[in-house]
Amino acid sequence: MDIQLGRSRTVRRAYGIDEIALVPGGRTVDPAVTDSSWSIGGISREIPIIASAMDGVVDVGMCIELAKQGAMGVLNLEGVQCRYEDPNPALDRIASVGKEEFVPLMQELYSQPVREDLIRRRIAEIKEKGGIAAVSATPAAALRFGAAIAEAGADLFFVQATVVSTEHIGPEGQQTLNLETLCREMGVPVVIGNCVTYDVALQLMQAGAAAVMVGIGPGAACTSRGVLGIGIPQATAVADCAAAREDHFKATGQYVPVIADGGIVTGGDICKCLACGADAVMIGSPIARSAEAPGRGFHWGMATPSPVLPRGTRIQVGTTGPLEKILRGPASLDDGTQNLLGCIRTSMGTLGARTLREMQEVEVVVAPSLLTEGKVYQKAQQLGMGK
Repeated sequence: MDIQLGRSRTVRRAYGIDEIALVPGGRTVDPAVTDSSWSIGGISREIPIIASAMDGVVDVGMCIELAKQGAMGVLNLEGVQCRYEDPNPALDRIASVGKEEFVPLMQELYSQPVREDLIRRRIAEIKEKGGIAAVSATPAAALRFGAAIAEAGADLFFVQATVVSTEHIGPEGQQTLNLETLCREMGVPVVIGNCVTYDVALQLMQAGAAAVMVGIGPGAACTSRGVLGIGIPQATAVADCAAAREDHFKATGQYVPVIADGGIVTGGDICKCLACGADAVMIGSPIARSAEAPGRGFHWGMATPSPVLPRGTRIQVGTTGPLEKILRGPASLDDGTQNLLGCIRTSMGTLGARTLREMQEVEVVVAPSLLTEGKVYQKAQQLGMGK
């Protein structure tokens, strides 16, 4: 439905995850027989969760442990892991500095150059212990390090920026990344993001992306929406990009997964993204709360260290338990932040969805009061959904 914003502008309404609800149908399924598996770039996973390529979330050890648990993590090749031989002193400083000194410290720490030898070493360390070597870099770094990443044996390459497009106009004389050429010649499946519209998602799929990441600015530690004023709420963004996936599949027979990235905190958020059409989700803060996370109970945005326009902050998420408890349970918290796989399968069973494809077809309604209706005591006492 179009809305008249003013005499010169007609706009449409977009919806966030908190504004929708999933509707049970006439069938239920025992959660034990639901199938939550999915695949990306020829790699199959039981849990449709990817840990974000953020320094407070993923390091080499986390990549290995996530793979053991049936999920996946992505290592940020432009973070401290590939700038410092031993990143721990830098991580200690990030966790201990005050709020006012945080951004200048980040700019200082990340002014150290990214080292190609460390990129190769980190990929090797992940693979040596049976992990999935999924790594991430910006388009500029992809131009510089793409060959080294492929030669080192990366399993998946995520090209990530606040916004990506197949048509980029750069300064005269400056080389820009051709995404179609990268996908064709990389020799490693290339996942591209981020986008929020049907047209761009379709263009990225046509360029050869192995998967497309959806979401601009909803992340817990991201400030891009405030700094730049851009973005589309996740429910609408995921549904639009999922429509592009379906049309691309019908036209080519190639199924390109859609990954909802950002704004996802609880199991319910994950389930809503899947119902809107996502094949998997990328999450940061829920994984940053694990005992194995490198952030020491903190989580910060990828664009925070920008030397000219920081777009991220550091949030304290605490530590609530080991990674296995967060992903597989058993949960000791009642707010949907632990046993995320159990949340997914229980929701699927309640909705009558045996597979993720069936989950993508459940009824969705607009429900702004879903998280507040009848929750006055929880909110007043900061319990359960009122925390």
